[in-house]
Amino acid sequence: MSDNTETTGLCIPVQDKGKPISARRVLTILVFIAPTLLFYGFYNVFAIAKTIYFSFLDWNGIMSTGWAGWDNWIRLVHDPNVWHALKNNLVLMVTSICIQLPGALILALLINSRLKGVRIFKALWFLPVLLSTSATGILWNLIYDPNFGLLQAVLRGIGKGGMVKGWLGEPAYALPCVLIVICWTFIPFYMILLKAGLTNVPGELMESAMLDGANSWQCFWNVTFPLLLPTIRTAALLNIVGSLKYFDLIWIMTGGGPGGASELVATYLYKQGIQGWNMGYASAIASFLFLFCGTFAIVYYGATAAFGDIGSGSGRTGRRKAG
Repeated sequence: MSDNTETTGLCIPVQDKGKPISARRVLTILVFIAPTLLFYGFYNVFAIAKTIYFSFLDWNGIMSTGWAGWDNWIRLVHDPNVWHALKNNLVLMVTSICIQLPGALILALLINSRLKGVRIFKALWFLPVLLSTSATGILWNLIYDPNFGLLQAVLRGIGKGGMVKGWLGEPAYALPCVLIVICWTFIPFYMILLKAGLTNVPGELMESAMLDGANSWQCFWNVTFPLLLPTIRTAALLNIVGSLKYFDLIWIMTGGGPGGASELVATYLYKQGIQGWNMGYASAIASFLFLFCGTFAIVYYGATAAFGDIGSGSGRTGRRKAG
């Protein structure tokens, strides 16, 4: 085999990096990805462009009364409800990163261990992800119910009946209560993601560290964690973007209330566009949310670029074989 040909562990030839791809191969690739590109272009790129265009119209969703210029954007800048909702989104983002990722990492390490009975817990811990968002919201609404809810029954059973209250009906508790549900729902997802990252940690590195006298904590902190940083970086990015555009459970459980206490940008957008028939202003909010999420994600990805390179060479071990 040629010296310039790289092979995988299964001895499958890989395209020579110095050899240009033929025009026929490029055409074949384009034919196969064309349907996906068309679908993505129409339902994403075109839709985003139209939303930005609609943000400059005085539009109720059915007909436009004319060009509004920057009026919707000026209204957005001076709308305190938008900034209050964005603050709640940021609270959700910080809470999710500080609770979901550490919790998911602990569970991933646990199911990656050889503890007895861990296979049963793998299925149990993943159940929240399998539930639909509507079912999850209704379930936890029943748990929080001030009259017949499970939480109230537990509090009364342990002699803490004075703590019973309408959790989702009080401004001070509504958002924290929903944040608990969101974390409960998404920790298993990130657990599976981090578990997949743990499988890429070479076993020989762990064995070498243990032979050098490292204990379990030292092995994790000096071997496992650095190699897991690219996966954690990706999980954090998904967490950030998901938190900034979140809608489902907030809308099902509180509708953004009471009094806007749990309002998010997406729920406020829905109220303005669908319930208020003010699609021009809703489009401006949607465009602002898109630009904010995109900018935040780009800055984050650039600031954490170094973490993406850590351990990039570890997966190449054993991929080359003599020809």
